[in-house]
Amino acid sequence: MNKVLDSAKMLSAVSIVPESAPFSAEQRAWLNGFFAGMTGLEEIRDAGESSAAGAGVAEVEEEEDFPWHDESLVLEDRMKLAEDRPYNRKLMAAMAQLDCGSCGYLCESYSYAIASGAETNLTLCSPGGKETARAVKKLVKLNAAQSDAGNAGGLDANVATADEASSGWSRKNPFPATLISSTKLTGETSAKDVRHVEIDLAGSDLQYDVGDALGVYPTNCPDLMQAIVDACGESAEDATSFLLTKDLTAATDELAQWYIDHLIDTNEKKKAEAILADDDAIDDMDVLDFITSFKTIAIPFTDLLQCIDELNPRLYSIASSLKKHPGQVHLTVGKVSYEKNGRFRKGVASTMLAERIPVGDALNVFVQPSHGFTVPANKDLPIIMVGPGTGIAPFVSFLQEREATQAAGDNWLFFGDQKSESDFLYRDMIQDYLQRGVLKKLDTAFSRDQEFKIYVQDRMREQGAEIYKWLEAGGHFYVCGDASRMAKDVDDALHEIVAQHGNMSADQATEYVKQLASDARYQRDVY
Repeated sequence: MNKVLDSAKMLSAVSIVPESAPFSAEQRAWLNGFFAGMTGLEEIRDAGESSAAGAGVAEVEEEEDFPWHDESLVLEDRMKLAEDRPYNRKLMAAMAQLDCGSCGYLCESYSYAIASGAETNLTLCSPGGKETARAVKKLVKLNAAQSDAGNAGGLDANVATADEASSGWSRKNPFPATLISSTKLTGETSAKDVRHVEIDLAGSDLQYDVGDALGVYPTNCPDLMQAIVDACGESAEDATSFLLTKDLTAATDELAQWYIDHLIDTNEKKKAEAILADDDAIDDMDVLDFITSFKTIAIPFTDLLQCIDELNPRLYSIASSLKKHPGQVHLTVGKVSYEKNGRFRKGVASTMLAERIPVGDALNVFVQPSHGFTVPANKDLPIIMVGPGTGIAPFVSFLQEREATQAAGDNWLFFGDQKSESDFLYRDMIQDYLQRGVLKKLDTAFSRDQEFKIYVQDRMREQGAEIYKWLEAGGHFYVCGDASRMAKDVDDALHEIVAQHGNMSADQATEYVKQLASDARYQRDVY
């Protein structure tokens, strides 16, 4: 397949890296020049200057095949497929392969940004989590060692970037929105605290489509910041303000190296070295864990600030349609809190949205467009939505959109959680949609309501014949939620349903599901 470039872009100065990409002007200019040289865009631009504007498209080099760019492949298999490729391609294989934009790039362009040195944050791939971060960290270390030995892996450029929202507000220039409300959705007997959060976008001109995500820049808990300041022996009254947007959730290699360089006590020095050498050990510690692990030395506060990163924005699936709620954006947020190693821990963004920000206060946000995860353009087509727990968020927006646009296609929701009494999120809204016919079918799976646990994939199997019928009628199938377990279980169930009710072999069912994905009829928003 040939890659095409809009001639209007080529008639201007070559600019492949967008202004919104997180590079300095010098880095952006260098990258644009590098890409232009690699793809021959300078010659294309020169040729374009002698043509009429809008003279069609120009074909450039054939698009490279990325066999690892398959979200169903496990990391080990992806890395094997990329083992003989250049350094940045290996980095790409370590990504989650969702092209979700959560990092501000696509998998390919994030990898190149790391490889070129333009991006130093190695933890932006939120769907890949620690697994991706560890793999990326190892590749960076290996490449650095090879560079010292004169054996660096080299780069290969063929890069696409993630989209930004159409307004002037972006990841690098977030909008100061206002919190309208944070309402608890779960009952008093629930083991969870899930909130419906409403945010005012008035004055921003921010637009979003259903299926998009909202990026939220969190701030840290005052108690945690104060504990870290105290551990450093800092006495300045405003010291915590310097930690407000720092990533306190993860100890860094730089922090461990500072202790290795400054510890005199032999046993503690060996302890720091062991932690640095063990990915599992350092990944299991936050900043306070680490700095309180060593009794013979306290890191100066100014040094600590140099050893920790800035917080990454958190992305939340949008749970509203602008057609129903103009000027607003709604989220479904599960508050995270737990005990570990004798300390009570809080999710940074979730507790901020649930309890730390008063109504009327500002929070910095931006819209992260999805890559195809949205309702079908053909409003007559049926859709099946599988969204247990907070995975229901985008499907609230889908239902609002389908109602507002008077879509004729049927809507089917699979929802699950622990207990129907306390965990049926948006119960009144869903039952209202069901009664009015906006929602054609509803199947629920509450795992703790009976002796044996029942999940959404079990309900899918029970309704397998009808699911296959909807798919054969051109239906779209959507999944939102946990990538590591739920999404995989749902995917397995979908394959089984296609094989059984389509009278197919396992291989034929696999091809059928692949075709659904290729036709953008099987889409996943997983994390």
